Amino acid sequence: MLVLQMTASSNYKIRRVEQSDEPFLWEMLYQALYVREGGEPFPREVLSRPEVARYVKGWGREHDIGFLALDSNTNQPIGAVWIRLFSEGDRGFAHVDDETPELGIAVLPEHRGQGVGTELLTHMIETARGSYPSLALSVSSENPALRLYQRSGFEVVDRQETSLVMKRKLKEACA
Repeated sequence: MLVLQMTASSNYKIRRVEQSDEPFLWEMLYQALYVREGGEPFPREVLSRPEVARYVKGWGREHDIGFLALDSNTNQPIGAVWIRLFSEGDRGFAHVDDETPELGIAVLPEHRGQGVGTELLTHMIETARGSYPSLALSVSSENPALRLYQRSGFEVVDRQETSLVMKRKLKEACA
């Protein structure tokens, strides 16, 4: 059995996303869609819309990187973080340039507020640091996860209706 890079806390461990994890990435993409407190959840069919599906469809492209958080007791996935590179002609919601991948992250509702998202995001930032100049994401201005992104060094670079585009520099510019 191939042992993948793992880190562990007392309740979960982190490993790289494998091709067989794509169904869970679809679930995480759905969970990443922010619904205001008391709001009606999106119908699951929203995942088939091209502007949403592009974040997971055909997972395993050359520059795709992702990590899962697994419950240490059950070994079941409880959260994921992933990045995917898009080009100007295939822009995602947080496209800033062709060298900056867009980040997706979600944790199952029953595991939120326990540090899983923070650990996943930190792990991705450290992993991507050697390959990319920055990371970008799109977040609702009402989403409580906004605080996590700010604590992790993401800064607002654009506003689009009710969403913010945030960017986290990974490399310092050469002088």
